[in-house]
Amino acid sequence: MMTTTTIIGFPRIGEKRELKFATEKYFKNVIDQEELRATAKRLRRHNWELLRQAGISEIPSNDFSYYDQTLDAAFLFNLVPQNVQDLPFSELDKYFALARGYQGREGNVLAWPMKKWFNTNYHYLVPQLNQDTRFKLTGDKIFAEFAEAKELGIITRPVLLGPFTLLKLSEYQNAAASDFVKDAVTAYQAVFTKLITQGAHWIQLDEPALVKDLTAEDRQLFNDLYRPLLAAKGKLKVLLQTYFGDVRDVYDDLVKLPFDGLGLDFVEGKQTQQLVSRGFPADKVLFAGVVNGKNIWRNHYDQSLAQLKAAGAQQIVVNTSCSLLHVPLTVENEDFAPDVKKHFAFAKEKLAELQDLAAIYDGRGAEQLHANQALFAHPRVQEDAALHDRIANLKDADFIRQPARPVREQLQKAAFQLPLLPTTTIGSFPQTKEVRQVRRQFRRHEISQEQYDAFIKGKIDEWLKWQEQVGLDVLVHGEFERNDMVEYFGQRLSGYLFSKNAWVQSYGTRCVKPPIIWGDVKRQQPITIKWSKYAQSQTKKLVKGMLTGPVTILNWSFPREDISLKEATLQLALAIQEEVLDLEANGIKIIQIDEAALREKLPLRKSDWYSEYLDWAIPAFRLVHSKVQPETQIHTHMCYSEFTDIIPAIDAMDADVISFEASRSNLEILDALKKQHFETEVGPGVYDIHSPRIPSVDEVQTTIKRILAKIAAPKVWINPDCGLKTRGVEETKASLTNVLAATRAVRRQLGEGD
Repeated sequence: MMTTTTIIGFPRIGEKRELKFATEKYFKNVIDQEELRATAKRLRRHNWELLRQAGISEIPSNDFSYYDQTLDAAFLFNLVPQNVQDLPFSELDKYFALARGYQGREGNVLAWPMKKWFNTNYHYLVPQLNQDTRFKLTGDKIFAEFAEAKELGIITRPVLLGPFTLLKLSEYQNAAASDFVKDAVTAYQAVFTKLITQGAHWIQLDEPALVKDLTAEDRQLFNDLYRPLLAAKGKLKVLLQTYFGDVRDVYDDLVKLPFDGLGLDFVEGKQTQQLVSRGFPADKVLFAGVVNGKNIWRNHYDQSLAQLKAAGAQQIVVNTSCSLLHVPLTVENEDFAPDVKKHFAFAKEKLAELQDLAAIYDGRGAEQLHANQALFAHPRVQEDAALHDRIANLKDADFIRQPARPVREQLQKAAFQLPLLPTTTIGSFPQTKEVRQVRRQFRRHEISQEQYDAFIKGKIDEWLKWQEQVGLDVLVHGEFERNDMVEYFGQRLSGYLFSKNAWVQSYGTRCVKPPIIWGDVKRQQPITIKWSKYAQSQTKKLVKGMLTGPVTILNWSFPREDISLKEATLQLALAIQEEVLDLEANGIKIIQIDEAALREKLPLRKSDWYSEYLDWAIPAFRLVHSKVQPETQIHTHMCYSEFTDIIPAIDAMDADVISFEASRSNLEILDALKKQHFETEVGPGVYDIHSPRIPSVDEVQTTIKRILAKIAAPKVWINPDCGLKTRGVEETKASLTNVLAATRAVRRQLGEGD
């Protein structure tokens, strides 16, 4: 019998981002719901046909989503707040209202919080459950998409977020996960029953939360959910799918429970090989995740084959390590030279790798194996020996800024003379259609450098003037020249490659195009000096220099696999350090070094946090700013991740000011800051920029007062959650005007003038 293949999930945005553009047109009332649904249906059909033609043996369904799979599960199981259910809207419009927030005469809906999906750059919406939540099956998406594929002659394996992970990812008010166990089991049993009647053979329950540190209570919750659920599975086969790590804390439970298949990650699961070597049950199918679903490099067949053979499973399916949602669709749409392109495998190419591995494992793929061995026979790039020596010779003193932060704080306050609760923004202003068009014209050589520069100067002048008029204390130049906060930097560094169409979904309709770290990285030219220097010359107020930090540049790129992440990050840190010192030499007194993605590669197990990541990631940030003068103020910014449990590490970054996303998480980070005696000055975001809502003056004033109840006023800055590039001009101006009005009101209440 031939070895079979499958995937955990497939990209859903479309080869040309069709879903993104259709959804955004729907938001703007350019198309109706029927047209949006038709686009979605075409994309699903295309994906299923692509997988079938690629020879994938077991094809998933319900991995499609208009916005987020966790939100899909919430609507499937009636976990939606009553005020959203009561909206006089279609189900799809209720769905988008909860995803994005809604403000209108029909009601006022706050979007659910958004957090990083484990250790990826994808973001999920966090279900908010309370004592009034009734967990029950009410939706039909999973069934409708199974039927849709069946019409094409494809019996798919429906994919659904498992009950344990769904409950672990949720947040609770006057309730706990254990309160929902009985109803969750009943609801999932109802899913099983209906799928059986539709003719489904398998269901895939995704349980990535199992790769984190699990307590005894967690294991009890898992068993309380799955023992009764599996007892009622009938003839439906259940695949328990995990990814992003190993299941060491619960492996013994998994092999004892009557699952029909176990999906394990052999790429990020450090102990997966060891676990299965202890014995894998003969009555279960091992779905072996040996093809990396998160990176874009070709699979090393010899390594994966060794893993498959060592697993010792009697029944094995060759699988991806996680959903292919996290990689671009296909290399076919890129213009890389053949010698470069041959090293890459995006989602479509990974389908062929799965087929190759299955064939070689069965003894049928000698030609494919030899070709792959030839690809890895020689080093891909030549090493920059001088750069590697420079990193090897770094000393402890290179990572420490002097004098200590309290001394710097007083020097900076005396030098800047800012008011209490100084106001600023995170960096970018709206990237309008006009801005994007002019950048595109310049890139295509349709306008000259002089014309482009004149346009950028005009936008900077326009927004500097507005910031001064509205009363912001520390200004920004708006970043109109930047296409992306990582790509813009990578284009001015050696060692980077850039795709044309390698888009990946970050959240909702937001897509990113991560650059590729191909070789050793060095700064080739000044990156931000020109426009930062120009902006500062146009105003007497302080203008922040805006940089992306080394950890975020690494984490939002596709990294190399031939050197360590630490080595790659230190290369980036030295490059950004040069830019910091150039900004300072050109009169920029406040420099913001964004580390939005600091947490992204944080190991999912706390025991690995420092030894495998923080012990080098935090010093890498310090290396960037360790040589600046005491009066130069270093800011950093972090957004849409859970930071409360790494507060000491963040404080150890030794920045002077840090701004956090805070509004969607209900300012919960403030308690952690207070508990840990956080020393850095802090700007918790006072409103959510990822929602189209305009916060009222009273709303912002209330938020500021909540902040001041936890943090002393001299330590507080006032700013939005994040950059404003994705927002409209009018809503941006209205929101910031309200923020400044609220700040002035609070200052007066504190006895401070403007």
